Amino acid sequence: MKKMMPFVITALVLATTAWAGTMSISGAGATFPYPVYAKWANAYAAQTGVQLNYQSIGSGGGIAQIKAKTVDFGASDAPLTKDKLDAFGLVQWPQIMGGVVPVVNVRGIAPNQLKLTPTLLANIFLGKVTRWNDPAIAAANPGLKLPNKGITVVHRADGSGTTWIFTNYLDKISREWHRLVGTAKAVSWPTGVGGKGNEGVSAYVQRIRGSIGYVEFAYALQNRMTTVRLQNRDGRWVTATISSFQAAAANADWAHAPGFYLVLTDQPGEKSWPITGASFILVHTSQKNPAKARAVLSFFNWAFAHGDAMAKGLDYVPIPDNVVRMIKAMWARRIRAGGQSVWAK
Repeated sequence: MKKMMPFVITALVLATTAWAGTMSISGAGATFPYPVYAKWANAYAAQTGVQLNYQSIGSGGGIAQIKAKTVDFGASDAPLTKDKLDAFGLVQWPQIMGGVVPVVNVRGIAPNQLKLTPTLLANIFLGKVTRWNDPAIAAANPGLKLPNKGITVVHRADGSGTTWIFTNYLDKISREWHRLVGTAKAVSWPTGVGGKGNEGVSAYVQRIRGSIGYVEFAYALQNRMTTVRLQNRDGRWVTATISSFQAAAANADWAHAPGFYLVLTDQPGEKSWPITGASFILVHTSQKNPAKARAVLSFFNWAFAHGDAMAKGLDYVPIPDNVVRMIKAMWARRIRAGGQSVWAK
């Protein structure tokens, strides 16, 4: 595993060395893809001199900023439905895929040693299972020594696509979660403490004994956190890996997803990680500056063509080639300036 860039809890900027006259592009949004966007930005700047400034402020902030036209693109792990895209004059496409993983800080528990069923995960975050030696946890983990210690839930405090993916999964597998909490970038959590960003959740879980949280997989690895195994839709115990994310995404039907709206949680398959998701880029269909619009699309086109190895090195799943072709066709068809397409197929 390659060492990733350090993180801070404040808004993050992907800054590359620039010189006079160099074009820059700006974006804001999801923390989920930040590590790979940082890697791509540095490599792209070295080749082209184009500077990318990206504020890792959460999906909710990214959607707000692109709607307000204060950035050139927004990034969100929670896709917008086609009617909302049309209402805001936006298009979206999946740029990268990855997984959200539960992480714990429990004395004596090693990475991927603890197993949680869908019901257990939901009940912990509902505040119904409150101690690590609860009989239901013990039943799922025969032979594992579980401490008599209270569970502290750690969740996101900001509007977050990572939260959207996580709560979308809980909403699918728990009727009680669906009735009481639901799916959103920010929800009324039944229990726990909140941290800002994947970084904030990671910091709290590392600091609080007996805690459980959820973060993007790359953050878990970068921070050497204790991940857990989950029981997937097919009843198999699976570990979060790039191959289990790929298994979940293998049969995704992007061709029949209006506006590329597709959710990859709780997918079938013996090897599928159940909390898999895509991160999306949003831009306006009507562009005032065709050169700037082409610069944005050129960066993401370069990432599709040359960024797969970097993405895999950070445990993300690249977008399949057939989907990339659909995305570029959409760029040529939908993104315009002065009535003319800004992108040639």
